[in-house]
Amino acid sequence: MHKAVDCNAQSLVAPHSEDDGSDVEEADLLSAGVLFTIKNNPGEVVIQSENGERRVLRSTPDWTEEAINGDHLWVPTSASGDLCHVLDQDCTRCGPRMKCSGCRIVAHISCIPQMKFLCRPTFWDGDLRQYRENTTTTHHWVHRRSQTGKCQNCSKSFQSKLSFGSKEIVAISCSWCKAAYHNKENCFNIDRLKEPCSLANQTVIVPPSWIVKLPARENFKSSLRKSPRSKKDRGSSRRSKRVGSVEKPDQAEKESYTGNGSLRAFVVKPIPMAGSRPIIVFLNPKSGGNQGAKLMQKFQWLLNPRQVFDLTQGGPRAGLEMFRKVPNLRVLACGGDGTAGWVLSILDQIDISPAPPVGVLPLGTGNDLARALGWGGGYTDEPISKILTSMGEAEPVMLDRWELQVEKNPDAPPSGDDSGNQHPSRDTLPLSVVNNYFSFGVDAQIALDFHEAREAHPQKFNSRLRNKMFYGQAGGKDLLQRKWKDLSEFVTLECDGKDITAKLREQKVHAVLFLNIPSYGGGTHPWNRAHGQEAATDDGLIEVVGLKTYQLPLLQAGGHGTCLAQCRTARIVTRRTIPVQVDGEACRLNPSIIGLQLLNQAPVLAKRRAGFEPNPAPVVEQLKMQVKRISMADYEANHYDKENLQASATPLGSISVSHDAVLEHVRKLVNHLLEQQAVGTSSSPVGPHGGGSPPTNGGDVDKLCPDWCFIDCCTAERVFRVDSGQEHLHYITDISTDCLYILDPVSSVDTESLGLMESGPNGASNLLDDAGLEDMVNLANSQLQQELHHSNKMERKNIVEKAENVSPQPPENVVAHDNFLLPINVKSPLLEKSSSSIVKAAKDGDLKKLKDLHASGYSLLSIDAQGQTALHWAARHGHRDVIKYLLASSPSALLDMVDNEKGQTALHKAALARQRAISCMLVAAGASLSLADKERHTPRNLAERAGDADLAIYLESQENFHKNAADNVETSV
Repeated sequence: MHKAVDCNAQSLVAPHSEDDGSDVEEADLLSAGVLFTIKNNPGEVVIQSENGERRVLRSTPDWTEEAINGDHLWVPTSASGDLCHVLDQDCTRCGPRMKCSGCRIVAHISCIPQMKFLCRPTFWDGDLRQYRENTTTTHHWVHRRSQTGKCQNCSKSFQSKLSFGSKEIVAISCSWCKAAYHNKENCFNIDRLKEPCSLANQTVIVPPSWIVKLPARENFKSSLRKSPRSKKDRGSSRRSKRVGSVEKPDQAEKESYTGNGSLRAFVVKPIPMAGSRPIIVFLNPKSGGNQGAKLMQKFQWLLNPRQVFDLTQGGPRAGLEMFRKVPNLRVLACGGDGTAGWVLSILDQIDISPAPPVGVLPLGTGNDLARALGWGGGYTDEPISKILTSMGEAEPVMLDRWELQVEKNPDAPPSGDDSGNQHPSRDTLPLSVVNNYFSFGVDAQIALDFHEAREAHPQKFNSRLRNKMFYGQAGGKDLLQRKWKDLSEFVTLECDGKDITAKLREQKVHAVLFLNIPSYGGGTHPWNRAHGQEAATDDGLIEVVGLKTYQLPLLQAGGHGTCLAQCRTARIVTRRTIPVQVDGEACRLNPSIIGLQLLNQAPVLAKRRAGFEPNPAPVVEQLKMQVKRISMADYEANHYDKENLQASATPLGSISVSHDAVLEHVRKLVNHLLEQQAVGTSSSPVGPHGGGSPPTNGGDVDKLCPDWCFIDCCTAERVFRVDSGQEHLHYITDISTDCLYILDPVSSVDTESLGLMESGPNGASNLLDDAGLEDMVNLANSQLQQELHHSNKMERKNIVEKAENVSPQPPENVVAHDNFLLPINVKSPLLEKSSSSIVKAAKDGDLKKLKDLHASGYSLLSIDAQGQTALHWAARHGHRDVIKYLLASSPSALLDMVDNEKGQTALHKAALARQRAISCMLVAAGASLSLADKERHTPRNLAERAGDADLAIYLESQENFHKNAADNVETSV
């Protein structure tokens, strides 16, 4: 038996963050060598070992900026056969043991600080621009001292060692795909470490490559998602919004959290795949006794732990917001009917289109919605993998949802029923939306008594059987008292405008039930199908049933209530305080006028019946995407302000494209749209993925440069460009939501500012009489053509500034040469005079003086005694306006001119002076990143010497970008 492979030997330092794991006794921690614990929040355990290391044990993933890829999810365990993962010589052998629900290793709580084995990575935390380059998931191999099942290679069972406490490794298994092999050379070799993992439950799992962690705030690349804010805003933003927060955010925080992600450290970038139906799970660990906590661990083991959310940590909003762009998304609500209603209400608020269907795993008491959808009346230890498969194959059906509007009844006299009652009446309902049923009368009274008793003595209501026994006892008590026998005397009921109060009095009902689903009260069926029409969940009708006290126990034996009506609207007027309930939430309602009408229809998952053929793979919906152009000038001015940048965009038209279209294909659709504008044709379909239509303004849009690029306006708060060489890796949903933005690197240039104008019919017929002048014009012409060609490159930003007094000569003095118009007033460097005043003006930041000197014929290539140009001094002192003018008006040779003393360019000076904005402008204009000075230092090296690590990272990333672009150009086709 060969030596076991150490698959994840890296150090791990856990962040200080919130945890919901079970409490660990302080006495056990002290006996294990842990110095103290801190429990600021329920379930949070902070430990400190003897060597001073402080750790937070988490049982749910960390969604803050401090999240570590590979952090374990610790929960207490008492399984006798699990041995500590720490090696024998380092194991403390004392104290309570904890188990990771992500990879299922076990360690003593005192051994955790010294453990170096990482859990499986659950997100992408590399370069944000390269998250699509590595979309495969690698195996996460774990050493096992005991293993069930059979070896994937030899198909033989795993034999556990008989010796008690054996530390020998018998198997190596992957915590992603669950494949296991014998710890033998012929079963598991080193080559398997490089194999991609196929993932278990492939159709429903969220791969870690979909979840992208944004750069930290302190990082220079955090500009991709953070906009400049005041100190007050920055102070409030430090209260970073967590998934686990229970505080209600204000409106500004709410918008930034749910909209542009400014307070979010993660973003989800899905890869649309046919047949994929990712599921996100919402679960309350406290529901169903200890059942909820066990299910949480099982889901974290079978799925990506980051697609499993704890409802006690802020509710379902954060998870739904994060995964809202995932195609074919499905939601699993684990709990009672209230949990499903909570999720549906949040989906209404955030307005996801199309809304994902919601499935229910019943963990509550009644579970009527789960029963109506075919998921049963309660979870009974069915394999979670089977439930996930069933949810992936389930049929989405529509569920009617009804809105309740309540107003006070002004004609009703004051009611005295609540005198001395511990729970007073109220003027509003506990819920305003009906998913299951709405009722008032005796059944609502029984539900109200149950809630009040459970609130007073929660320890007495810890099982479903005991809860049902209470309902039976309360029903029997009311059968004798008949408290609501005269309900119809102080209630008026109208259905679809028809008054049926007389029918209520005729039947002498004790309760009125508005039933939206077939199941009620834990699986009974009050609506008699033989009496009226068939009841459906999506017909836009709600069933009205009358109930008497003696009928309530008969419902459990298969009986029915009194069918009153089926309606689309209802109006109830009460003249005294009565008990009401909405989906099991009961209260005493003061005399009111209640209106009921259809709110909407929501998709829910119904269990597929045996013998049904599975539905074909869903067709990915077509997106109608508007295309807008952003000019380079606007991009330069507003690329730190997304809102202003989007407002400055010019519409080009619209295209129809599928969710799974890559940008490489979208480029063809946009180019086809531009061709349509050029010839003035109408829209026509293009290929299997969609088509395009010209803008409504008649196509009067400037021609786009062929080197245009895509702009990502949805990943982060700030925008950034997409490398054309990576367009085959990105999907259209990665970079856009409603509009597709593209950047024109050579925007329509104001020809007057450059002095390039149309010549008249006789504008340049006989002006070239001097051969010397012709040679100079050729030189200047060649330089300008070279600059214009260079500006067509994507990484060269054409910074053009309209400036007065740049063209003192009259526009008719134009030289025509080789079909290119060149004004005589555009100076050749050989004709301009050198002056140190140019350098001094740039050093002082005097833009007006610099313009005047240049207009008077002085060269922008002038140098001082040290050989430094105006660009050197402007870059060192951070004069942005001067830099812009120099880049727009001077020859390109100025960018890489070096001084005499150190051999440094302007970019060297800017990097050494830690001028980040100036460095970005110079790099965008084409300054050399690899040119070294006399001491062999590049601009990146000088930024590192100056202590600006973020600027050094930026310059290094630009070096790699230009290197990759050059490699792509040199590759033969």
